[in-house]
Amino acid sequence: MIAKMKKLIFLAYHKDYQDFLNSLRELGVVHIAEKQQGMLDNTQLQEDVRLLNRLIVAQKLLSNQKLGKIVPNKEGGTSERGIEVLDQIDDLLNDKSKYNQQLQSYGKDIAMMQAWGDFNPSNINRLSDAGYVVNFYTCPESAYQSEWEDAYNAIKINTISSKVFFITLTSTNQEIDIDAELVKLPSYSLAQLNELYVQTEKDITDNQAALEKLAADDVPSVKKAIDKLQGEIEFSKVVLSTEQAAGEKLMILEGWVPVKNTLAAEAFLNESQVYYQISDPSPEDNVPIEFSNSKFFAWFEPICRLYMLPRYNELDLTPFLAPFFMVFFGLCLGDSGYGLFLFTGATLWKLFDKKLKMQMKGILSLVQILAVSTFFCGLLTGTFFGANIYDLPWPFIQKMKNAIFLDNNEMFQLSLILGVIQILFGMVLKAVNQAIQFGFKYSLSTIGWIILLVSTGFAALLPDVMAMDSLVYYILLGISVIFIFGFNSPGKNIFLNIGLGFWDSYNMVTGLLGDILSYVRLFALGLSGGILAGVFNSLAVGMKPDNVIAGPIVMVLIFLIGHAINIFMNVLGAMVHPMRLTFVEFFKNAGYTGGGKEYKPFKKI
Repeated sequence: MIAKMKKLIFLAYHKDYQDFLNSLRELGVVHIAEKQQGMLDNTQLQEDVRLLNRLIVAQKLLSNQKLGKIVPNKEGGTSERGIEVLDQIDDLLNDKSKYNQQLQSYGKDIAMMQAWGDFNPSNINRLSDAGYVVNFYTCPESAYQSEWEDAYNAIKINTISSKVFFITLTSTNQEIDIDAELVKLPSYSLAQLNELYVQTEKDITDNQAALEKLAADDVPSVKKAIDKLQGEIEFSKVVLSTEQAAGEKLMILEGWVPVKNTLAAEAFLNESQVYYQISDPSPEDNVPIEFSNSKFFAWFEPICRLYMLPRYNELDLTPFLAPFFMVFFGLCLGDSGYGLFLFTGATLWKLFDKKLKMQMKGILSLVQILAVSTFFCGLLTGTFFGANIYDLPWPFIQKMKNAIFLDNNEMFQLSLILGVIQILFGMVLKAVNQAIQFGFKYSLSTIGWIILLVSTGFAALLPDVMAMDSLVYYILLGISVIFIFGFNSPGKNIFLNIGLGFWDSYNMVTGLLGDILSYVRLFALGLSGGILAGVFNSLAVGMKPDNVIAGPIVMVLIFLIGHAINIFMNVLGAMVHPMRLTFVEFFKNAGYTGGGKEYKPFKKI
């Protein structure tokens, strides 16, 4: 559910405003309503944002450095040092880019010079001073002409892969007519190039060592600089969101505070001696959103956040999507062994990681819940690491098989039934949401569709309870038609309502079947994952060599690698596809609009 908010309006004298904002930040419970006025044109704010982006990139770069045996400094440092580090990082990165280019260039020159051998280029210059020109050529071996040796003093230097490397020695004024490629050699000898290459490699190593030294010493400083700058940026945004009145003598600011923090906010404002007004939000207000779900449902909040936050005046669907998502994940993964593996891994992580953050604890708790669902959903088909546990002759297993086992046809039907249930449940939530937001009459059209679909389902599947030609069914059908066509858009012309009712009926008929069929993926993913797991089991048994020692080792390796791949692929699918069903089918039929802004209190970081 969404936490209730109160609207705050402050009126402060301009001389006391900075002190008031600092005290308000210390309180740390008020979300300031940001206004875009002046923000895009404020030079200092834009500079701070650019500097913050540089710091964030620098932090990521330093954090990704592999320090090896270097013990990193985890405490200390100053924000001033964090700013200084930026220029050092830029210099190191520029030098690294330069060294890499030089190394590549020296590598190409070395490859070129190896065909000509090691000689000092200064000797070529001495010949030029004496009136002789030395040219370097290469051509295919079949194109080389021995006449060049007499005409131009051609000398073969090397032959590599049917390619001839040769030089000519001629006087300065002599013209050369040779059908070969003229080569321009580097200005360094091969020995010099090798020395330069080695030196550049050392420069790159030293450069990397300097970067690692910064990573070991100054990550805390960069973090402090980021925190300080984020605080300054938030403060600047608050100042720019302030409206001025009475000749810029009075400062007006708007904000939001959760109802649970209202007393603390009032006590602070009374002490601050500023005028303030606390009121309930109006329908047109863009109220920030803070979730206040119980622990179980709170674990599913990140899934809802991936889509978008709800608006303040609509239902928070997190508690309603949680049970469905849990079951859908279990059906998609569909292997009791995989569920047991995920539960064990998440539990051990929580037990042994003493520095685990609260957010990560929530994610691991969600993994545990999804793993439990996977374990029990896997019992429906009896799949355990690709094997079928119901093949075991144990009495308990056979009793469980008779009680809960579902074949492929029944699993297919279960997927469709779950789809129908979630879509109808979403339509119920849509009706409730419409009644809360706009009034009960706006929900009558949706209620009409619910009555029509439920009654038709009963008449088709349970004719003994209510037949399609019964009076009760006709009465329900008439009520649903009146609601659908008469209250599609309350307050508008009756003929327009009827026309919109037909349009709504077309969309419902064409969309509903596709929405329900989308739930077949629950069955398909579970089936494909089980088949692939069985294939890896067969490979592990079939490919092991007939050796007492090597056989079991190979079998275990194939089993572990195969199932590791399968778990990764199927966990990914078991997250993505239930999200797709939730965000598209469920949210659409529940009339979820979203677009809320997260509650972020103005406080010190």
